[in-house]
Amino acid sequence: MIRFVIVEDDVENNKQIKEIIDKEKYRTYLEVKTYCFYKYCEELQNIISNNDMRTVYILDIELENSKSGIEIASMIRENDWDSEIIFITNHDKMFETAHRSVYNVFDFIEKYHDLHKRLAEDIRLILSKQSDKKMFSYKGRNIDLHLYLQSIKYIYRDKEDRKVIIVTESSKYSVSLGVKEILDLLDSRFKMVHRSCIVNTNLVSSYDWNKSKVIMKDGSEVNFLSKKFKKELES
Repeated sequence: MIRFVIVEDDVENNKQIKEIIDKEKYRTYLEVKTYCFYKYCEELQNIISNNDMRTVYILDIELENSKSGIEIASMIRENDWDSEIIFITNHDKMFETAHRSVYNVFDFIEKYHDLHKRLAEDIRLILSKQSDKKMFSYKGRNIDLHLYLQSIKYIYRDKEDRKVIIVTESSKYSVSLGVKEILDLLDSRFKMVHRSCIVNTNLVSSYDWNKSKVIMKDGSEVNFLSKKFKKELES
């Protein structure tokens, strides 16, 4: 899955950008979701905070009664270095300011100079890129989940509600699968440390066997660790 996020305060331009995305999305096998905003808001912030999904941001630099596109892009880059950012603006003089202020801008497009052609080409290129990021996908009654494997820290079974919880760098998700069922859907970086817990070994700092807990690289602790799995983990 790939997510496009449009932030453009002009209604007609916002609509036009969405139409370009809708036309180009049929070139990919990926599921494409598009979100349209006219200014910075709480819903947009929630999307920015959850960077578990591949996202393309198309931002108008100058937004009335809102944070600017550059400010929004700076917020994105605080914890997301992978999502593509495309700036659109009325003024080519903003080009240098945008590139000086925000790391790794995919493109900068003037609204009234081949916007349709340039943006369509950008979207086509982005959709054709082969991402080397493997994903975990799960669809339940009330959830349609697509997570980068690299973003999953650990997975454990909650005894109280009898659900399996997937913990990422920014969120938690509840799924109706068994721990071993999920393990079969992951790759070799994930290993069981307890009959009720799987960890992403790439994100582990150390194993405290005396206190039966896993120390993650970000300093957080996972209070599931059994010596039954010591040999496999240390091999």
